[in-house]
Amino acid sequence: MSSKLRLITKRVIIYTNIIIIIFFELACLVPYLNPQKWWFISFLGLAFPFLLIVVIFFLIWWLILLRPQYAIFSTVALLFGIKSIGVFFAFHTPAAFNYTKEPMTLRIASWNVARFIEMKRNNNKGSQTRLKMMELIKQQDADVICLQEFFHSQDSAWYQNINYISTNLHYPYWYFSYDLDAGVHFTGSIIFSRYPIIDSGIIRYPRPTLPDALIHADIKVNDGTIRVYTTHLQSLQFGKRDYEKIDRISNVEDSLLSDSRTILSKLKKGISFRSIQADMIDRVLGDSPHPVLFCSDLNDVPNSYTYFTVRGDMQDAFLKKGFGIGRTFTALSPTLRIDYIFADDHYKIKQFTRLVKNYSDHYMLVADVELKVPVP
Repeated sequence: MSSKLRLITKRVIIYTNIIIIIFFELACLVPYLNPQKWWFISFLGLAFPFLLIVVIFFLIWWLILLRPQYAIFSTVALLFGIKSIGVFFAFHTPAAFNYTKEPMTLRIASWNVARFIEMKRNNNKGSQTRLKMMELIKQQDADVICLQEFFHSQDSAWYQNINYISTNLHYPYWYFSYDLDAGVHFTGSIIFSRYPIIDSGIIRYPRPTLPDALIHADIKVNDGTIRVYTTHLQSLQFGKRDYEKIDRISNVEDSLLSDSRTILSKLKKGISFRSIQADMIDRVLGDSPHPVLFCSDLNDVPNSYTYFTVRGDMQDAFLKKGFGIGRTFTALSPTLRIDYIFADDHYKIKQFTRLVKNYSDHYMLVADVELKVPVP
């Protein structure tokens, strides 16, 4: 009886291993499948880190049990997924960020500031989060700053953040997308620069996506011109109630089915809309006449159609100089790296840092880059 039980247990483990490997392989295919058609497989991109852990566990399990014939399954799966693993985890030795800028380097920062948390003036009686965020921006001494979910008002009773950053932080040049217009209140993406902006442009994404846009600024740096893009892609639009639903799903409460349908519907909508935006960005970036720096909140993980399409052949600053998973979003899962700084092959990425400060629901990214060859 015991030998029969061992045989059944062994088969269950083997079949479980095979099923996990199948899901892992499908997750590795996510970047190459357009979510508008393959949205149900695209969900596996979010599960990639956890599937990876289980595949590695099975590999170690079979090796410990001296069953290399079964370990080969996980080994082949990991080799198949090497590209997805390579964008998920950065393997560089951690190094302290040197805030003394080298000659001929350009420092660029990117941050989803979540409207600076506080929008209406509170006469310094609030949490002071906005001022802490402004101070953190100032400390980076960046030459160019790209901010997403930026808020600005023309009403003096509300914060006029363009005026503050331009004057107090000394960024005289800026270009703002003005995505949401509430009369005198505006939200969108913005590029600030200490170097002159000589040209700029905006491309608005088609509805029914949120009114986000892709903006660029052509910046005169020394004797050459570079192009900086920034954007904020379709979010999942999770509110407080959605996070409560996720908690109920995690706790397997009675409302599991209805809550799951709501969350899956929002996931499907977000993934599909971002694929449309990603295709637009891919076409636009290819037409740039200048070296490109791209800063964004893509609202998507590295193992996704969005990331692979937008990044293309560009360098990911975190992968070049970072270490670990590089989480940038503070909610839900510790595996969520959804904010990026990309640079095309005109640049050498000198250093990179991720500022783990819980002011916004995103972490700020900062990179120093250097043009390999001066450009006109």
